[in-house]
Amino acid sequence: MLIGGHAIRRTKSTAAGALFLSARGTKRAMGRVLVYMALMAAAAFALAGCGFTDTRSPVPEFMRARAPEPTPREAPPDVRRIVAEKLDSVFTAASQPRQVRVSAPRHDLRGSGWTACVKAETTSVTGKPLGTQTYRITITDGVVSDRRQTEADDICVGESYEPI
Repeated sequence: MLIGGHAIRRTKSTAAGALFLSARGTKRAMGRVLVYMALMAAAAFALAGCGFTDTRSPVPEFMRARAPEPTPREAPPDVRRIVAEKLDSVFTAASQPRQVRVSAPRHDLRGSGWTACVKAETTSVTGKPLGTQTYRITITDGVVSDRRQTEADDICVGESYEPI
């Protein structure tokens, strides 16, 4: 019989193990299977060992990964100073903000920064008074990194404010 241009010889089973058909002749099937099983087991043990070295793993202490140090919270920022120095990062210059008031900073639950609320009386570009505008600002590393106009159900409604 020809397969792939090579003749395949049929062989019989022997007492040493089953023989199988091959294009190159006969090979001991059991030996090859054992080698493959040993290689697969070694690879599985090597890869499984990678996942067991965390801080709560069942291995001796010296083999465990160290727990990461918690990042220290930065000190509460001086919101009054930050807003006074960079008023244009909260309000546009054309809005001519007056009677600017700020709330106390609160730690941002979603990140490492701080949030505060800022209120001011503003005017439109045409000079018409817009009334009181309230923004919630996010302060990261002493800089206003985000500002959003508040809505009726925002936490800024119940805050107490101090003038800058």
